Amino acid sequence: MAERFIYADNSATTNISESVLQEMMPYLTSSYGNPSSIYRLGREAGAAVENARERIAAVFGAKPKEIYFTAGGSEADNWAISSTAHRLGEKGKKHIVTTAFEHHAVLHTCKELERQGFEVTYLPVGEEGRVTPQQVSDAIREDTALVTIMFANNEIGTIMPIGDIARVCHEKKVLFHTDAVQAVGNVPINVDELGIDMMSMSGHKIHAQKGIGFLYVRTGVALPNLIFGGAQERNRRAGTENVPAIVGLARAVEDACADIPAKQQRIMKIRDRIIDGILDGVGAVRLNGSRTDRLAGNINMSFLGVEGESLLLMLDLNGICASSGSACTSGSLDPSHVLLSLGLPHEVAHGSLRLSIADPITEEDGDYIVETVIKVVDRIRSMSPLWEDIKNGKPGTENWLKYVSPIK
Repeated sequence: MAERFIYADNSATTNISESVLQEMMPYLTSSYGNPSSIYRLGREAGAAVENARERIAAVFGAKPKEIYFTAGGSEADNWAISSTAHRLGEKGKKHIVTTAFEHHAVLHTCKELERQGFEVTYLPVGEEGRVTPQQVSDAIREDTALVTIMFANNEIGTIMPIGDIARVCHEKKVLFHTDAVQAVGNVPINVDELGIDMMSMSGHKIHAQKGIGFLYVRTGVALPNLIFGGAQERNRRAGTENVPAIVGLARAVEDACADIPAKQQRIMKIRDRIIDGILDGVGAVRLNGSRTDRLAGNINMSFLGVEGESLLLMLDLNGICASSGSACTSGSLDPSHVLLSLGLPHEVAHGSLRLSIADPITEEDGDYIVETVIKVVDRIRSMSPLWEDIKNGKPGTENWLKYVSPIK
């Protein structure tokens, strides 16, 4: 194994920070009471939960009563979409608008609703992975119950014009939900100013523990329960509260959102250094998504003639943790639905690499990533018969070359 270690998969998960862990510790040891209990230990735990709710609400311009703690972003997405659809479906509104490249927590929920008789419009996202407010406006119908569009894409980092989209929805009197799991801590968010009706987030993307998140629900939006069995979360989500995780989440949110512009500026400089270095050093490559309207730490590139899993394994051997736009499921390789939604052919989408960088990465780390990616890509291509076919212009391969930079 390589001695050097660079974690560049922060969009997948993050470590628990020291400040978050220290804030959690009392509720893992001495202050372990059930928040629903009336004795002192329980009251202390209950007060900690409500304090965390207030702190989180303050960061996003929300009211404390509008924050509902969940087990993470996927639960929050399911709750917002399914419960809204079923409530409004009873009134004849059985149409949902979303995009073709949402997280599977949204897409699979929508597919299940289709199975139950709902109709879903999946908006195309274009070559750079972006939808416009006009697309949303054109898709809304008289029977539309909900529009759900992610704040920022988890694979290619594209940031959506959420405020403008929310405005269109309100003009047409349609509820708007956004999955902000990747945006929180990376983009300033004020739910009131943006006009968001519901918003999902997950703590483990911002140095809180896994298994905690929240759903923001604007006052006046009726949201039926997803989980029954107790009076927790103002009778909307049953289950004993995960007090340590909730307290840690509040600290993580405050830390992540403390000085976003300064963090963006520093991380973007290293991100662009990596992108430019790879584009200069490797041929037959492309940057996926917008060059400018993307998360500060997101880099997603496709390398023609390279298999994504091979790329990840060889980077790992060189001390770099990253992810691919393709996933091995049930023994068969399926390209990323996000990359396919951009119009990329399977052969290009298969060779994808997502690097999601964050503090404490340095410029030296960025240079090592560039050097290693170039070396690894060249090594994989040197062993690939497919790459020889591409270089030699085998019939059919010319169709792939139009999606990438020239061969070097």
